[in-house]
Amino acid sequence: MQKKLAEELRKELLNWYRVNKRDLPWRKNRDPYSIWISEVMLQQTTVAAVVPYYEKFMSHFPNVETLARASESEVLEMWAGLGYYSRARNIHKSAKLISTQGFPQKAESLLELPGFGPYTSRAVASLSYNEAVGVLDGNVIRILSRVHGFKLNWWLPKDRKQLQNLSDELASTKYNSEINQGMMELGATVCTPKKPLCLLCPWKTKCEARKNNLIELLPLSKPKQKGELWHWQMNVHIKNNKIYLEKNTVTPFLTNLLFPPSKAKAVNKKPMKYDLKHSVTKYDIYIQIHKIVLKKSLKSNWFDLNTIKKVNHSSLMTKILKNHNNQVE
Repeated sequence: MQKKLAEELRKELLNWYRVNKRDLPWRKNRDPYSIWISEVMLQQTTVAAVVPYYEKFMSHFPNVETLARASESEVLEMWAGLGYYSRARNIHKSAKLISTQGFPQKAESLLELPGFGPYTSRAVASLSYNEAVGVLDGNVIRILSRVHGFKLNWWLPKDRKQLQNLSDELASTKYNSEINQGMMELGATVCTPKKPLCLLCPWKTKCEARKNNLIELLPLSKPKQKGELWHWQMNVHIKNNKIYLEKNTVTPFLTNLLFPPSKAKAVNKKPMKYDLKHSVTKYDIYIQIHKIVLKKSLKSNWFDLNTIKKVNHSSLMTKILKNHNNQVE
C-alpha cells in the first residue's frame, strides 16, 4: 500500500470511529481480561447477542483469578447459550496459566495460550497493550478487500497473509487500538456483507469496489465445506428423576459432553427412522432414541434432571429430554 494512501485511510477511519463508535461494555477500559473474554464471545456471534452473556459471565467471573478457580462445569454453565463450547474450555485452561504466569503483553506470546488464535492474540495485544499489530477477522477481510478491490482467495494462507500485511500497515501507529476497533466497527455497521451503507463510509471516495461496481462480489465467497450426515443412536435411561450419562467419545462433534450411552456412524443418506434432527457446523445429525433399563451402571454417572444444564448445557440435551417427556405423555 502506498504510504500516502495508508495515511489517508488511517486519518479518515480514526475521525469516523471517534464519532460513531458504539458504547459497548468491553470498551470502557483497556483491561486485557475483559477484552479477551469479549473477543472470544464475539466469534461466531453478533454484538447484540453477546452483550447479555458477557455481562452475566463477567459478573460471575470478574477477573482471571476467579475464572481460574472455577470448575469446568461452572464455566460451561455460564457459557450456556453461546455454543462452540470448546471456546469456554480453552479460556478456562488459559485462565489457569495466566493467573499464575501473568498476562502476556505481546501477540506472539499470547498465541502460545490455548484458544488464542492470530486474531484474538493481536486484538488483545493491541487493544490492551497498544502493540502496533493489525487484526484480521471477517469484517476486516471484507473492508480491505473492497477498498482495494482485491479478488483474493482470502481463506488460503498466501492471500490471507496479503490482507494481514495491509492490516498491520494500517495499525503501525500509536493509535493502533482505535484503528483496529475502527476497522471492526466499520465492517460490522457500515460495510456489511449485504446492502452496505456506502454513503456513510469514511472510505467511500477511495473504495475500488464501489468505483468498479464490485461491492456485491467482494470479498470472494469461500467454497462451501461438504456436509456430513450422521446417525446417532442413544440409549436413554431415566429413573427417580435422574438420567444416566457418559462422556461422548463416539462422534467428532459435541465431544466430551455428557450424553446418554450411544453409538454413532457417518451415513450416506438420511435415515428412514429417527426421532430428532440436530445440526452442528457441517454435521447434520439424525438421532434415534431407545429407552432402556441398564443392566450395569456406575453410581457416579447419574445426574439430577433438575440441574442437568450444569453438566450438559447443549440445546441437543434439551431436545432429548423433551422428546422423552413427550413419549412418556
